[in-house]
Parts: sequence; structure tokens; C-alpha cells
Amino acid sequence: MSDQTISTADIAEKLETHPDAQTVTSVHHWTDRLFSFRVTRPASLRFRSGEFLMIGLIGDNGKPLLRAYSIASPSWDEEIEFYSIKVPDGPLTSKLQKIEVGSKVIVRPKPVGTLVLDALVPGKRCYLVATGTGLAPFASLARDPELYEQFDEVILTHTCREVKDLAYGAELVERIMADPLIGEEAAKKFKYYPTTTQEPSKNEGRVTDLMRSGKLFKDLGVPALGADDRIMICGSMPLNLEIKEICEAAGLNEGSNSKPGEFVLEKAFVG
Repeated sequence: MSDQTISTADIAEKLETHPDAQTVTSVHHWTDRLFSFRVTRPASLRFRSGEFLMIGLIGDNGKPLLRAYSIASPSWDEEIEFYSIKVPDGPLTSKLQKIEVGSKVIVRPKPVGTLVLDALVPGKRCYLVATGTGLAPFASLARDPELYEQFDEVILTHTCREVKDLAYGAELVERIMADPLIGEEAAKKFKYYPTTTQEPSKNEGRVTDLMRSGKLFKDLGVPALGADDRIMICGSMPLNLEIKEICEAAGLNEGSNSKPGEFVLEKAFVG
């Protein structure tokens, strides 16, 4: 009986009174498949750029329905931003995509994750490699002053199916360049490399293919992967594993919070 469906009113009341409930302050639908939203920040929340939180809603059975979402806002932001795909039959995203300003969302204030600067050893060049909504943690990291203090170059690659799916990333770049904290450094160190896989664009193709062929490095005017490079990866499991192979072939070792290395990848996924 514990999994029995409860009324909409009861679900709303449980969400409203949940101790970790936060209020939605803005929602932006980028495409019919992608949206971002901002919520009030839990008073106790402290996080490192690149970490994720468990967030969600109350399910039809009255229990919290939670998934891992990377924080897309910088650690100094007064609110918390998330970037999400819309899955029509997804247990959480089918409901989450309907939120509006004033809605409540559960945000557990316990950040974790491997996409943090502490998990990398010092290097010269840092690649932030994302596909789809895997851009979210890098939206946080790319606005962290520490990233620009540690590296001479910062390269953000973002691969999506179609050009319209790159809109969030394009606006992110504008925000980075206009940011009073890191804009000046970013103008000298930051490079953005968007690619598409199902629609013609300036940089067409899977990022892994563009790396293997050398086109990505030629386009950016940088050497092929080597000892000076550090890589952070966030995308689908197949992408993560493929880029892991590319990194290891270049002599780079995977890092973690307990043992920093030359590359790290995120292992939490939204559903």
C-alpha cells in the first residue's frame, strides 16, 4: 500500500512542507527538449564548482523522486541554476519540465562529484568536454576564478544534435565574457568549440571523431593531447568511456577527489 497513488493536493502539500523544498525563481525553455531553471539557494549549501546535488519532486506515491543534477551556477551565486533535458516519459523530468516560477523543488544541500579542480593535478591547458546537458557543471566551473588561476588555457567543447541545442552554451559564453570576476582573464584564456552531429554547422561531427582526426586541435591552434593537458568530461556513458580511451592513449591518468590525476569524468546521470 505504500506505493499507492495519492491525490494531487496531497502531493502539493508534501512538496510545500518538505524540509528541503526551495522556490523556483525563473524558468527558461531553450527548445522543446531543453530547459533551465533557477531556485532559491539553501542557507546551508556550500559547494565546489562542478559538483552536483540530488533534486526532485514528490512522486505519485507520495515519496521524494530525486535525481542527480549538476549545479550550473557558480559557487558565489545567490541562487542555484540547473540545466535539464525533457524526457516525455521520464519519471522525474516529465514532471519537472512543467514547473513555473513559484513552484517548489526539493534540493538536498549535500553536494558531491568528481568534476572538481581538486581532482586534477596542475597542468597548462584544461579541456571541459560536454555533450547535451553535460554542459551544466562546466557552466559553473567556467565562471570560477580558480580555473583561470590554475590554467593558461581553458577550452570548452559542447556537442549537440542540432544548432538550436547549443543556445544555452552560446549564452553562457556571453555571460563568461561579461563576468566582472573572470571576464578579463577569460578574454585571454577561454576558447569555445561547439559541434553538431545531426545538422550542418561550422564544426560538424562527434567530438571524439574530431579529436581522433586532429581537426579539433588544428582548429583551436593547440597541440594534440599530451602531458600538459587536463580533461574534464561530462556526457553520456559511451562518450565518457570513449574520451577516457583517448585520454589514456595520450598517457593521461584518471583522477579523483582522493587521488588527483590528468582527467576526470562524471558518473552521475539524470533520468
